[in-house]
Amino acid sequence: MHTTVNKRMALVVIAISQLMVVLDATIVNVALGDIRKALGFTSDADLSWVVTGYTLTFGGFLLIGGKLADRLGRRKVFMAGAVLFAVASAVGGFAQNQQMLIVARLVQGLGGALMSPSALSLLTVVFEEGPERNRALGVFSGITAGGAAVGLILGGLLTDNLSWRWVLFVNIPIAVIAVAGALKYVPESKDDNAQGFDVLGAVLATGGLISLVYGLVKVNDPAIATGQSVATFTAAVLLLLGFVVWQRRTTSPLVPFRLFANRSLAAADAGSLLVGSGIFALFFFLILWMQQINGYSAIKAGLAFLPMTVLIGLGAAFAAKNHARYGPRPLLMTGMTLASTGMVTLGLRLQPDSSYLTVIIPSLVLIAIGMGLSFVSVTAAAVAGVPPEDAGIASALLNAGQQVGGAVGLAILTAVSTGRTSSIFPGVAQAQQQLRQARPPLSPELLALAKRTADATVSGWSTGFVVAGCILAGAGLVFSTIKVDKTVAASALKDSVPA
Repeated sequence: MHTTVNKRMALVVIAISQLMVVLDATIVNVALGDIRKALGFTSDADLSWVVTGYTLTFGGFLLIGGKLADRLGRRKVFMAGAVLFAVASAVGGFAQNQQMLIVARLVQGLGGALMSPSALSLLTVVFEEGPERNRALGVFSGITAGGAAVGLILGGLLTDNLSWRWVLFVNIPIAVIAVAGALKYVPESKDDNAQGFDVLGAVLATGGLISLVYGLVKVNDPAIATGQSVATFTAAVLLLLGFVVWQRRTTSPLVPFRLFANRSLAAADAGSLLVGSGIFALFFFLILWMQQINGYSAIKAGLAFLPMTVLIGLGAAFAAKNHARYGPRPLLMTGMTLASTGMVTLGLRLQPDSSYLTVIIPSLVLIAIGMGLSFVSVTAAAVAGVPPEDAGIASALLNAGQQVGGAVGLAILTAVSTGRTSSIFPGVAQAQQQLRQARPPLSPELLALAKRTADATVSGWSTGFVVAGCILAGAGLVFSTIKVDKTVAASALKDSVPA
């Protein structure tokens, strides 16, 4: 097909592809209740794989996706990622068992890791540096920031009006449009001087993380033998150690450790990883509380997070406007104080019959404003003082760290939550199975069992929220070590390219 460069249409193609990649991190959340029933997930730990499977491979392969695009051709890698994403979405949509869906989500993440950095690189090729590119980057950044909210609402609409399977099928026409549009409107480009790509490093890192998450998810499963758990964690340690050793030996490392000599970047990346670890659990646990305990429809659950999305945007706008005045550290510490307070308060107050207006909303307000202040500030801190040639990898490291942190953090917090629930009610798994098979009207005995099960389950989620709040407080402590000039940070924020 002949390519006719049309900047407006190229931006449309790049924008919708980025929207697809971003919203898929959240679109399945509001369908979790239906997915649990359809595929027979009996534990929150196993169900969490539907979320973490995507973010693990997306974060794990994000860096190599950018390098492959530079080396092999950005449009080529972009289209390969879109095709892979579409195929995985079809497989997931037709999934007949848990394993089929989880594998599809893992492959979706790989497709997203190929698409996202390629899309950004193509955008910088199509649009010349200056106001034109800045406007295009503004569209790209806005979609990246708002995609999570779109995912929650779109997922609710599709699940309630069609089926949970459509939260996956919806990606297929988007991917087809992306490929056709790229062929027609987006020129091919590559970097003839690009360094080699570290496939082994990506495999070692992602394999180690998958082993770690699997071990954490299964830590409370009585069906898993102790020896198997030890073997899983041992494999994770060996793979991750192998990754570190390999990064120090290879000439084209996936993660250039020399960058972490920059104290600001190191603190920003470490803190961002902790933020991801704490915040992903909010959506997972709270949506389960809404749907499983209080009977929210998928769209009602999605809309329940709309105020949070608006407030994140307002917090981010305030941070961007006042960055030169305050600098990143005060904004980050304030943001994490608000977010951790909101998360801990939610954990301490949440009950099965809690009010959305008086219990949920106040905590979401604190968390949202805190996260909004942090998102802009951490980007500025990560790229401040970094040489221009390293700005792209510095930004990508920040993004990848947050995704990986989210996956590992959700696994840890799910293990904490299920452990707490089981300690209160050792027979909770059997009780949940019995209640799922029961038909109304329930007998007084089953009603009492349902109450005991709900109390124990919500207590587990509450514990998860408290621990998540402590993790966010830890992120604040890490951010407190950032020392960067306000002017330098503001300039870096203005000039940085989002990953």
